[in-house]
Amino acid sequence: MTLERHRPFIEDLYRELHAHPELSNREHRTAARMAELLRELGLEVHEGVGESTGVVGILRRGEGPTVLLRADMDGLPVTEVEQVPYRSTATDEWEGQVSGVMHACGHDTHMASLQGALRVLADQDDWSGTIVAVFQPAEELINGARGMQEGLRALLPGGIDIALGQHVMPGAAGEVRLSGGPVMAASDHLIVTVHGRGGHGSQPEKTIDPIVLAASMVVRLQTIVAREVAPSDRAVVTVGTFHAGTKQNIIPGSARFEINVRTFEEPVRRRVLAAIERIVQGECQVAGAPAATIEHGDAAPLTINDEDASARLAAAFDEAFGAAHAPAEPLLGSEDFSDLPATWGAPYVYWFYGGFDPALVAQARERGTFDVDVPSNHSPNFIPVMQPTLDTATTAMVTAARAFLA
Repeated sequence: MTLERHRPFIEDLYRELHAHPELSNREHRTAARMAELLRELGLEVHEGVGESTGVVGILRRGEGPTVLLRADMDGLPVTEVEQVPYRSTATDEWEGQVSGVMHACGHDTHMASLQGALRVLADQDDWSGTIVAVFQPAEELINGARGMQEGLRALLPGGIDIALGQHVMPGAAGEVRLSGGPVMAASDHLIVTVHGRGGHGSQPEKTIDPIVLAASMVVRLQTIVAREVAPSDRAVVTVGTFHAGTKQNIIPGSARFEINVRTFEEPVRRRVLAAIERIVQGECQVAGAPAATIEHGDAAPLTINDEDASARLAAAFDEAFGAAHAPAEPLLGSEDFSDLPATWGAPYVYWFYGGFDPALVAQARERGTFDVDVPSNHSPNFIPVMQPTLDTATTAMVTAARAFLA
């Protein structure tokens, strides 16, 4: 492997990407940079693939399997707080407000390691097949992969043999986690608008207060997981936004909140969604309010690794990483990665790698303070240590590609 030769490039690219994040479907600078680097490497490059800023690079080398490698490109509306030299100072408008922008989910490590892996693979002359490198927009909106399906189908009418992807997590740098079967939950997004009757704050008896009504719904929704889902069935119901009112002495006519649901089984998903509908509309009926409006936003599918392909890759990871490779626990986080191979009904494997100081992680686990001491994805403190994180991610992607190429 020629990783050592490309390490400075990978690290410099990571710094650059971390310092210049862009929000979902606005990854114009990022996409242009990915395309530029792919052209420098001699790949066949396609820009604007799909509905947004998707980039595809194709490296053909004789007969053999077609292997898709994916990295997501978008940052988050999060203001970075860590004072690293390459910290992001970017800002952008998000939902009517100016926010900081940060790679708070580690997509910068995904892109840098995939670009590095492509260089390592291009240096090697003992494989054959076709590598399809996909740089995907809007993963954070859970619709970027789906938006690329039509374009990918046109570029690759013969389909692919396997899709491979990875994600940095708040674990020890150098560790890799992989399991077959379900590894990430399905996600549902619901937008609830509660319709009341507005009026003066001094005369609540003449109104139907949508704030009180919506607040009652929010509290009652917490009982779904606690009292309606079996302890053996993992589920999460989170109310992430709540908007109502304009002034302290005005009871508004409506309130709006958004719900995120995570589940691993379709029967559990149906039960949770039905419970949300029942609770929301039941509270409206009790309050004498009109029925609430419930809209469904973008949903993420389950991520279910192909068992045979996962076993094949696990053997390769054992050889590459030894004891640093271990099974992955299913996560209630969600991904749209599986929408890419769904373009052709192809199998896929998705794995995780750690991004934080191993000593910090070990101490936090020993003290029982892991959730406090180790930053989580989407945190303003989520800054993976550069090494061995990038070496591990690059090695994992090269190893995975080689496991399926001829």
